[in-house]
Amino acid sequence: MIENKTINKIGWNFDNSYARLPEKFYTRINPIPVSAPKLAVLNHSLASLLGLNPQKLQSNEGAAMLAGNEIPEGAFPIAQAYAGHQFGHFTILGDGRAILIGEQITHYGERFDIQLKGPGRTPYSRGGDGRAALGPMLREYIISEAMNSFGIPTTRSLAVVETGELVMRETALPGAILTRVAASHIRVGTFEYIAERGSVEELKILADYTIKRHYPEVEANYNQYLSLLQEVIKSQASLVAQWQLVGFIHGVMNTDNMTISGETIDYGPCAFIDIYNPATVFSSIDVYGRYAYDNQPDMAAWNLARFAETMLPLLHPNQEEAVKLAQDAISSFYEVYQCNWLAGMRAKLGIYNEESEDESLIENLLNLMQKYSADYTNTFRALTLNKLSDMVLFDTEEFKQWYKIWQERLNRQQGENSSYQLMQKSNPAVIPRNHRVEEAIDAAVKQGDYSVMKRLLDVLSNPFAYSPEQEGYSTFPQLSAHPYRTFCGT
Repeated sequence: MIENKTINKIGWNFDNSYARLPEKFYTRINPIPVSAPKLAVLNHSLASLLGLNPQKLQSNEGAAMLAGNEIPEGAFPIAQAYAGHQFGHFTILGDGRAILIGEQITHYGERFDIQLKGPGRTPYSRGGDGRAALGPMLREYIISEAMNSFGIPTTRSLAVVETGELVMRETALPGAILTRVAASHIRVGTFEYIAERGSVEELKILADYTIKRHYPEVEANYNQYLSLLQEVIKSQASLVAQWQLVGFIHGVMNTDNMTISGETIDYGPCAFIDIYNPATVFSSIDVYGRYAYDNQPDMAAWNLARFAETMLPLLHPNQEEAVKLAQDAISSFYEVYQCNWLAGMRAKLGIYNEESEDESLIENLLNLMQKYSADYTNTFRALTLNKLSDMVLFDTEEFKQWYKIWQERLNRQQGENSSYQLMQKSNPAVIPRNHRVEEAIDAAVKQGDYSVMKRLLDVLSNPFAYSPEQEGYSTFPQLSAHPYRTFCGT
């Protein structure tokens, strides 16, 4: 282990609880040093939240640490083992291009995983090189920080470091390493791995650890493992509802990309919808639309069913009774999801009480948006501002009739201002438009110009501000003959 006075002054305060689990759960391994680490982007506010010194992180020694060239005191680098259903097919996986450096304990006693993404090969790399390209790492930085600004649970990005080396994909690309911060990296796939390769006792160790770390309130329950399953279902139902409400498409909802903590993780082929179409798919590898926008709730339920299967030995000693408990828990997902989604859609329309016809009011608007190819974010933005122009939708008789019914619904509430204040808090004025994200990445990768990315991040830092600066970032690109496509970036 290399000790350095500057690195020690950064503020690291590690306590590596996951590394105290049985060795089957991980492999001890150090990052492979890179030739010329250079800090590209640093998240100053996140650094401060973690109890770190941003100025020290910006030093050459800080960049070396963020690249994995130097290991800070107290760190215990590991690659975690996990499995996953990838597009429905079970596979043994693991951190093939990520290394968990340690668990940072903040001044407030909060625990966060500090993970390097792209630091070289691990025993789980299979045929990969363990490296990452600059473009996809910048993409994860932008989107994850935007999601955080929306108030959606997510892993976050502390920094991106250029490595000074090339990675070979279809062409040679500049390499980079992302520092990812997470409540933990325990996934549905982690449980699948232990259920497949471990013992029931090891499964119990993992479940007990997860409860203590993420759901300590269920520890005293009669059946704490059933309670764990129920809490994870609630967390994911809430998370996916929030995705739907802002038009976010994850793109690769494999079970290894679903966290037990309820955070969004792994921003590979993700994107936000412009024109509202529930069947929208951006990922180049999702040729059958398994993870299309409208399918995300179903895929979350499917993934949770796989999680429930791993938990069967812990739910009840009788297999038949265990299956019944699991099925009952999973069957609650849609009710919880629908409750979250409906509450969120009511808020987007300024509705803060409940009436039986609200769901049809919402569905009718969405149907009109799809029929007239309306922009998802800008439709709700226009309703919030009460500026109904520049969209074919707003000139139709169908919309005018819907608008009349909506206004009557709002008038049955007390206080018009309260409705529009609720709408402003619930409808982002700006999202990471796909063309704006690509513009920022291209400027950084091709020209070394990070100013475009900085301006985008500044605009996205308060998406509900409705400020003049956001106006130019609310427009969507002209229609192209070639639909927008995203890639995993591996």
